[in-house]
Amino acid sequence: MIKQCQPQDIRIIYPVINDAAKAYRGVIPPDCYHEPYMSIDELSREMEEMSFFGWQDEEQLVGVMGFQRVKDVTLIRHAYVITSWQRRGIGSKLLNHLKSLCETQRLLVGTWADVRWAIAFYEMHGFRLLPDKDELLRAYWRISDRQRETSVVLGLELS
Repeated sequence: MIKQCQPQDIRIIYPVINDAAKAYRGVIPPDCYHEPYMSIDELSREMEEMSFFGWQDEEQLVGVMGFQRVKDVTLIRHAYVITSWQRRGIGSKLLNHLKSLCETQRLLVGTWADVRWAIAFYEMHGFRLLPDKDELLRAYWRISDRQRETSVVLGLELS
């Protein structure tokens, strides 16, 4: 079941993100990976700027995806599914739900360039790699130069 997460859900979102992000260890540049991947303070700041939706199985939150309107686009942010729950269609269900809520004509997602499984996931859902990623990352995200140089942006035009 999909639910819109509330600020009080921070303590159940936090372990979902940090469990799933362990897959980045040894894949993204070592200077970009740390544990926990996202601190509770960083998550709190992110939750103030965007809506999070989660997939809940009975009482357990097992996947999350952030949704943020920035200027003339909508961003998919922080898409994670607990490792033991992956490959069950949860990410697809969350992404399709967020697509249905999108009020802009353009949906963007940024991810690490070396995280091929994430790129393939978004391409499977109609997104395509965009050549102007540096310009897009500067315009719509607040990330470090190092993260910008090691990331890609995928986009989807909605009708």
